[in-house]
Amino acid sequence: MKEEMRTTDFLDRAVDIYGDVTGIVAHDGTEYTYAEVNERVNRFAHALAERGVEQGDRVAVLAPNTHYFIEALYATNKLGAVFVPLNYRLTPGEYEYILDDCEAGTIVADYDYAGKAEAIRDEIPAETFVGYRADEIDGNWEDYETVLDGQPTEEPDRPEISEDDDASINYTSGTTGDPKGVVRTHRTEHWHALVLNQHMEIRDDDTYLWTLPMFHCNGWGHTYAITGTGGTHVCQRTFDAEGVFERVREYDVTFMCGAPTVLNNLIGHYEESAAPSGQRSEGGETAGAVETTGDRDVRIATAGSAPATATIETVEDEFGWRIIHIYGLTETAPIITTSNSPRRLAARGRELKVKQGSETLCTDVRVVDEDGTDVPRDGETIGEIVVRGNQVMDRYLDKPDATEKAFSERLEGYFHTGDLATIDADGMVAIQDRKKDIIISGGENISSIEVEDVLYDHPDVLKAAVIPVPSEEWGETPKALVVPRRDANPAENDIVDFVGERLAGYKKPTSVDFVKDLPETATGKVQKYELREEYWGAEEHRVGQQ
Repeated sequence: MKEEMRTTDFLDRAVDIYGDVTGIVAHDGTEYTYAEVNERVNRFAHALAERGVEQGDRVAVLAPNTHYFIEALYATNKLGAVFVPLNYRLTPGEYEYILDDCEAGTIVADYDYAGKAEAIRDEIPAETFVGYRADEIDGNWEDYETVLDGQPTEEPDRPEISEDDDASINYTSGTTGDPKGVVRTHRTEHWHALVLNQHMEIRDDDTYLWTLPMFHCNGWGHTYAITGTGGTHVCQRTFDAEGVFERVREYDVTFMCGAPTVLNNLIGHYEESAAPSGQRSEGGETAGAVETTGDRDVRIATAGSAPATATIETVEDEFGWRIIHIYGLTETAPIITTSNSPRRLAARGRELKVKQGSETLCTDVRVVDEDGTDVPRDGETIGEIVVRGNQVMDRYLDKPDATEKAFSERLEGYFHTGDLATIDADGMVAIQDRKKDIIISGGENISSIEVEDVLYDHPDVLKAAVIPVPSEEWGETPKALVVPRRDANPAENDIVDFVGERLAGYKKPTSVDFVKDLPETATGKVQKYELREEYWGAEEHRVGQQ
């Protein structure tokens, strides 16, 4: 028989089987059982319906890692509406584009970030504005808890929801122009959560700490997977290393996620907490360092840039945590490969963990040349990663041409990631470069093209190129190489501030080099590979590389 696959299935199961289990621990320590979570979800769903939200409508949420982010997600999907999580690090202008593009009629925002939406209130289609702790928000916002008050806890009337209906729209970082809305269906989200469960080894006694932003692919799908399996969510609004270690110990955390920059920040705090002399015990641990676990083992999934070998050694040998490296994109839900293979690890050791890994269950990952032919599995020949699987997006919102290109450029029917990689005899892929010159800084994707476009608006800039350079804290950060106009003498901070006033703070260059010219091809294309070599030559590996 066939049953429709819906995102609401995960909370339904949690309530049926784990209703008396603590489902969510809020940032302030308030605990909610899954039965209580469901009651709050139902109350918010009734409130949204009362305000006119119907099947297919878009509900945008601008919030950090909070209990009400998860509540809003499930309330939206119970109504058959479409959930649109927003990156809280963007600028008002970027929100204006996204909210116009998806035609969101409702915005739910956190008190720390609502001001960015308030600034563009008159420019966007939204008519309903709900704020958590609205008394701390300027403007006319309904208070989230007040909205819930008086609403029934019973299930709302659910429309007939097909597994092929839209469930969420996640926006890319605008790597080739304006951000694109990645549309994922109930089936896509459902299937991805099942794949995630398998490869992340999620169990009903897991306690999951939210160090990964929930807006990133709906928290890489853990909003569904942890819930449906009956694990416990522990919310931490935004990442801070001290808070992570405190919660790991207090709640006996077993699982979390984080980009390599998160790992490096944790290591930095760990080492700063050591005894002043920094001496090591006989077992190799840093004397006086913080306790890194509760009573149970901890595993942490990392994605984006490959962690350095030294990072892996510290996290696994000194923290006592186990690293699981995965790879994917917003368009692929994201997980499509993982290095979590005990069989391979036993044979090949830790060198495997700096690779992006082999294809996940029921996923077809290939590395192909320009003609769409598989490259040799020699670990040396470079091609583009393409993928086919039930977790891959349905389409780009209102962008049929971009959708068609993404699924047909080299190989018909496969999503083209734009990432260039090798593949070895074991099917393990290792990214070598990025077709679209994406910079991954602290887990955030930054388009070099987007930053360059802003630089060219500066009156003193003749030419500009933006490349990634090594960063101990972020893995890599944007560097601008600028050819000034004749007789101009711009200062570094002037260039950085100019970009920071027009783009989100994490996108602005962290350094600027002024140069006489840029290396170009005969057709005028800047040879960024040549520029990158100058800054990465002495490094162990570039982002995503072994």
